[in-house]
Amino acid sequence: MPPTDATDPLAAVQTAFASLSVREETRVQALTHLRRWFTESSFAPYQPMIRALIAGKRWDLLLDSFYQVLPFGTGGRRGPVGIGPNRYNPWTLGASVQGHATWLRGRVQAADPARDFGARPLHIVVAYDVRRYLDAGGTYAGIDASNACMGLSSRDFAELACGVYAANGVHTTILPRESTTFVSTPELSFAIRFLGADGGLNISASHNPPDDNGGKFYNALGGQEVPPNDETMANEVDRVGEVSMTPFEAAGSFVHAYTPDIHDAYIAVNQGPSYSRAPATDRAALHVVFTALHGTGDTTVVEVLRAAGYRVTLEPTQASHDGAFPNVPFRAPNPEVRPSMAVAVKLAEELGADLVMACDPDADRIGLWARETIGGGFRFFSGNEIGVLCAEHIGRNQSGGAERIVMKTEVTTDLVRRVAENWGYRSVNHLMVGFKYIGDGIHQLEASGRFAGLQGKLEDFALGVEESHGVLVTTAMRDKDAAGAARLLAEMAVDEAAGRFSDGVPRTLYGALRAIWERHGYVQNELVSTVMRGAAGKATIDRIQASIRANPPTTIGGLEVTSFADRADPAGPLGVIKSGTDAASRDVLVFQFGERARILLRPSGTEPKNKIYVEFCGEPGEPVDDAIPRVTAAAKALARAFTQVMLARVDIQLPDWALLVSDLVAIEQKRDFAETFVPGLVLLLNDPGLQTWIDQNLRAYGKDGRGLVREALAAWANGQGDIGVRALRALG
Repeated sequence: MPPTDATDPLAAVQTAFASLSVREETRVQALTHLRRWFTESSFAPYQPMIRALIAGKRWDLLLDSFYQVLPFGTGGRRGPVGIGPNRYNPWTLGASVQGHATWLRGRVQAADPARDFGARPLHIVVAYDVRRYLDAGGTYAGIDASNACMGLSSRDFAELACGVYAANGVHTTILPRESTTFVSTPELSFAIRFLGADGGLNISASHNPPDDNGGKFYNALGGQEVPPNDETMANEVDRVGEVSMTPFEAAGSFVHAYTPDIHDAYIAVNQGPSYSRAPATDRAALHVVFTALHGTGDTTVVEVLRAAGYRVTLEPTQASHDGAFPNVPFRAPNPEVRPSMAVAVKLAEELGADLVMACDPDADRIGLWARETIGGGFRFFSGNEIGVLCAEHIGRNQSGGAERIVMKTEVTTDLVRRVAENWGYRSVNHLMVGFKYIGDGIHQLEASGRFAGLQGKLEDFALGVEESHGVLVTTAMRDKDAAGAARLLAEMAVDEAAGRFSDGVPRTLYGALRAIWERHGYVQNELVSTVMRGAAGKATIDRIQASIRANPPTTIGGLEVTSFADRADPAGPLGVIKSGTDAASRDVLVFQFGERARILLRPSGTEPKNKIYVEFCGEPGEPVDDAIPRVTAAAKALARAFTQVMLARVDIQLPDWALLVSDLVAIEQKRDFAETFVPGLVLLLNDPGLQTWIDQNLRAYGKDGRGLVREALAAWANGQGDIGVRALRALG
């Protein structure tokens, strides 16, 4: 909708948007949303900032903030907190909750027409994490206007959600305001089932940067809806025009206190099943250093391990519940990111501990470092390796393997399948990304006795794993749980230290992993993420997928593609597309290179990035020390080659060394690094203002910019002689 006259401030916006390289549809939609937020009284709290952004000519930010409504994905909304419909704020959350309340009432009524909502009202459990929006990334820096989102905590969002639910006749259970603790994602899943609630909501952005937040919705099973139900819920949210709201303070009898007995029951259920026969003295001898990365893991992993008899030291500098994640490198509180656990590893070395563990702020992902040898140095374990260890530990300790089932997502290493089948277990291997598909598999076993072509029952579920450090070992909840995984890994470490499965010779978890590689062949997995932000970035990601789907390469890095599969193909193993959300989750392209290598490409469902999964397998029986360097080099070369093929489809050319800039950094900054930063650094090596210049130019890359580019600069410097040495020294 065009502005009415030249005095309208939106006239300048329309003119500026016309100069941006985006589709006309994107510009029109942005202007339509912007006009509504700029003029309607319900958006009055946001209007001072909108006026200031227009006055400051922040056209890119305005376009990205208004060109769409923040997508309600397969489980909810997640994204940067801020002003506009494409940001997470009270309006986008309120609309989500309003739509969820309407959808839930209809779904429950359809399933149980006799239900009396007066006698048994709808009931939602609401949890929240440690976040508080403080614009750590400086998105609104230098803008002199009030920001209606500044200071909003996850608790604030949770109370708003309770108010919307109350206005729609839905009861909620939430921690009392005076509580100093939190409810993690896995505990929320458990609590829904424990209380017999109709669903749940968690206000959390998991491991995302501190400026993000989100709302993830759960069903009565303690899991998230899968296609096509997730789309019907999303459609209901999209139809929301007005939000019914009751202030939290006035919600009265609609709000109930989350009581300690729920948490105690969650801790208790994580004490079983146990797969080890180790005596209590052996468990007490195992020393674990744990870091919560400023999140909620101290209420889950630490309590579960201590209740099981293990010695746990909580790393103190990352123990505070602080959503700014001040003491986490790059402010990336993700156990997939190795530096996040560096301070905990250092403490473990000082204390002589055996294991280092961590989890993300909502405590569903598990991170692990363990000693390579008894008394040796520490080694990081990937999510794939953690899954392999869990499958090995359960398989060799539990009888009845022929009936038991291990489930994994397709992007998770195939070594999990081989380990499970080695112990006589059955496996489900083709699930799409998202632990909800594993949760749904458990439900299908319980409800129908079948899943993915296998017959079974609820008790046959043994393990669920995904490569992004997700593990589930019990059917008492339907989402991944770092606490259950931590106890399983601790059990296995005790068994290995006692030599129970190595002829009495003590070994570490790494020793156990090497034994698996000796049996099945060494496996190297590489994950490459290409971050592409904003409206233009999303369009680029879509172009990449469309180009490769239409014209897949036949060779990559000198290797012949022996088969190509599009998981969106209705003629494939997943069958017809059930919904738009099903199509989105199945936007996965699979390249196979014989039996020993594969690549999967998919856009992330929660972050603005493409993700490339590479697996390269060695031969069974090959000496591990020979296989590791050979297979690792081959996997990395294949990952680099495919990344270059992918970027070339959208006319992006980068030297290989620029690809080594951290995957936390957007592709625009990687181009800047290659084309501007490195040449500028060389020119300014003798300039007294060099250090200031470095920090100024790396600020846009993220916190700890020098660390984000150090590996890439080292790769460039190799072969550059004295200039390379001086450049590395300047970076520090």
